[in-house]
Amino acid sequence: MATRRTLIQLIGAGIVAPRIVLAQPERKALVVVLFPGDSENDERLAQPFFDEMQRLGWTEGASITYERLSGRGAREYVENLAKIAAGLEPQLIYATTGTLALAAVKATESVPVLFMTASDPVGSGLVHSLAKPGRNATGTYQFRKDTVTRCLQLVRDAFPQQKRVGAVFDRRGSEVSRQRTTYDEAARHAGLELTAVEFTNFEAIPKIFANFRRDGIRTVLIAPSFTLVANRIEAGKFALRNNLALVGYRRDWAEVGALMSYGADGLESLKRSAGLANRILKGSRPAEVPVEQVTKVELVINMGTAKTLGLTIPRQVLARANHVLE
Repeated sequence: MATRRTLIQLIGAGIVAPRIVLAQPERKALVVVLFPGDSENDERLAQPFFDEMQRLGWTEGASITYERLSGRGAREYVENLAKIAAGLEPQLIYATTGTLALAAVKATESVPVLFMTASDPVGSGLVHSLAKPGRNATGTYQFRKDTVTRCLQLVRDAFPQQKRVGAVFDRRGSEVSRQRTTYDEAARHAGLELTAVEFTNFEAIPKIFANFRRDGIRTVLIAPSFTLVANRIEAGKFALRNNLALVGYRRDWAEVGALMSYGADGLESLKRSAGLANRILKGSRPAEVPVEQVTKVELVINMGTAKTLGLTIPRQVLARANHVLE
């Protein structure tokens, strides 16, 4: 388990020294943050959340304590991780993926859970509705059907000579059927033939990528997946070895070697998450705090990957990019 503090130290860190001799001890807010993969790498990506919390007055070590826990990139560990988080009796559990959030609400009905998810929180059972969550969880929703349509149109515009694209789906994801339907419809709308492959464990990814290459597929889309996002660095390496251009749904995919990513603006998601955390820590009940859907999207293109793959990105596509990584 990747953590910055031992559990004993964490529990002991809950009391702040009194300001004056007669004052009552003041307890720090304890927030457990659940990451899908390596906690240090994931924390770097989540830094805007911690920065925004600081701006809102939550100073780590003074008014708030964070315990960072890692899911190790394995679904088998997630349920136990959530139980550990709930057992710490924090004021809030911040789950940075939908899978982690589902495990957290299963582990506790009393501790507030804040989520950031690319899966439909209503369809997955996290909340009753976006406007009225009705449970001990609320958060930000980063995924929209039209985003997939626009993403595939970008792929078509970037590589008009390609008529077939691949896509990988997590068979154990809560929304795999809905995801496949969304991607199939978007591909047809873009005039592309989609070859969809499902996986159960990450160990299957190298073979899946090798098969894509064998079948002449050059571009592969990554559907939202706990397992893949937790192992995105390795997935990016496997893709490059097979001369595949990966297309992700969030910026960190482009940062680890995907050719491009198109999806919700990660900075907006993290800042909104901090705003919701602030409300909950100040007494708002998650059941009454509407889920916030991120509306701003960003296109990120990795030119280093394009060069490695020998691909030329058309100027009109580059002109649409919010960020170009050299």
